[in-house]
Amino acid sequence: MVSLTRGQLAKQLGMTTEAIRFYEQQGLLEPPRAPNGYRQYDQDCIEKMKFILHAKEVGLSLSDIQELLSIQIEPEQHTCQEVKDITQAKLHDIEQRISQLQHMYNALKVINERCCGGAHSAEHCTILTALAETQAEDA
Repeated sequence: MVSLTRGQLAKQLGMTTEAIRFYEQQGLLEPPRAPNGYRQYDQDCIEKMKFILHAKEVGLSLSDIQELLSIQIEPEQHTCQEVKDITQAKLHDIEQRISQLQHMYNALKVINERCCGGAHSAEHCTILTALAETQAEDA
């Protein structure tokens, strides 16, 4: 049976001990303790930590991960639709963020293309002028 220290687990997964401690404090990871009180990270902890890391990689929040972990504990008490609702909500959030970023990109590209980028004084720089006009419109 695998039994790792926090440091060993961190090294194996390429993360810091502080990150593992954080996930423990958030209630996402609860390793059993040895008789001496030290935490023992067994194969279940390793798999759970991999699940958490993968969920973070795809953009899920800590509350989403907590919910998914609780579903994973008793999958027979839940439906695939519950799980899909979580990922569907995250997809919607990402789509909104992409839209916002696309708007920012387009606006910045327009004012950037208007600037000559010359070595002369920025006294009449079209980027500064465009940003000042935007500020005046927002006020």
